[in-house]
Amino acid sequence: MLTPAVLSVDLNALARNYHTLEALTRVPVHPVVKADGYGLGAAPCAKRLMAEGARTFFVARAAEGLALRTSLGSEPTIYVLDGCHGEIAGALKAANVRPVLNQPAQMAAWAAAGGGACGLQIDTGMNRIGFRPEDAPEMFAGLELVLTHLACADEPANPMNRQQRDLFAVSVQRYPGVTRSFANSSGCFLGRDFQFDTARPGVALFGGGPEGKPDTRIAPVATLLADVLQVRDVPAGESVGYGRGFIADRPVRVATVATGYADGVMRSYSPRGEVWIANETRPLLGRVSMDVCAVDVTGLDVSVGDKAELFGPNRPVDAAAAAAGTISYELLTSITTRVPRAYTQ
Repeated sequence: MLTPAVLSVDLNALARNYHTLEALTRVPVHPVVKADGYGLGAAPCAKRLMAEGARTFFVARAAEGLALRTSLGSEPTIYVLDGCHGEIAGALKAANVRPVLNQPAQMAAWAAAGGGACGLQIDTGMNRIGFRPEDAPEMFAGLELVLTHLACADEPANPMNRQQRDLFAVSVQRYPGVTRSFANSSGCFLGRDFQFDTARPGVALFGGGPEGKPDTRIAPVATLLADVLQVRDVPAGESVGYGRGFIADRPVRVATVATGYADGVMRSYSPRGEVWIANETRPLLGRVSMDVCAVDVTGLDVSVGDKAELFGPNRPVDAAAAAAGTISYELLTSITTRVPRAYTQ
């Protein structure tokens, strides 16, 4: 049992989600595979998405863009959302990786590197990165894409969604013929007039629901399974885990499961976390440790070597994230390299 915890990645489910978003938006879908494909592996996920028809990808960092170019070859278009500066601009130019320019200094760096095809980001209200609309440059040679980022798309009724959409529509009028990218994962679900020319989903491809909760339209892609290491009976009055985080008020049967916060299973799961084991949802007991967690399996037929599902088809990633007080993005990207990834085609 060299690897008692494994993150299984269902590439068929990834493909289904890609086509679901295509049908929903009715525009080309350009996947975001930053943070190593939201923790699931940028290269294998992007290769499968290419097989399904994807030809443009987004990453966050220059290093991610260069690595993805090496993995995917010369065919797809790759954009770096961070943009470029200094010598990074030259490296991107040499690899035919396009920066999304976010400020005048990046425009100058890209021009100094020889310029060419690139993107431009307009900040329509998030105040994070990109040109404010009143400061955005006029049309320039090499501009192929203009984008912005929604701040509240996971709240469909939030008026900021419409405000950003309308401001973007006005701002892009100065760039005739340039591809317009607006909708992120949750934005794909806001309606046809939010789509513009292309959609740019990330977490929805990898199984996250559009409102931070499970959605039947989105198939689960990632499953974190861990082995049961030991099963024991704990008498009433005794405790489980560090700090006596759980004290039994009755006799309980406890399974010690081989995954903890060193694997990315957040300590904040205590005390609301649950797992799927022996065809039931059962609560965690006490605190998550570095390498293990404890599960109440009272009344279940559970033995050493059985599997517990931390998240997956029976324990949706959004529900698991909510129990940890976080979101699916953080949950997925927190799974550490100690946990091997296994891919199903």
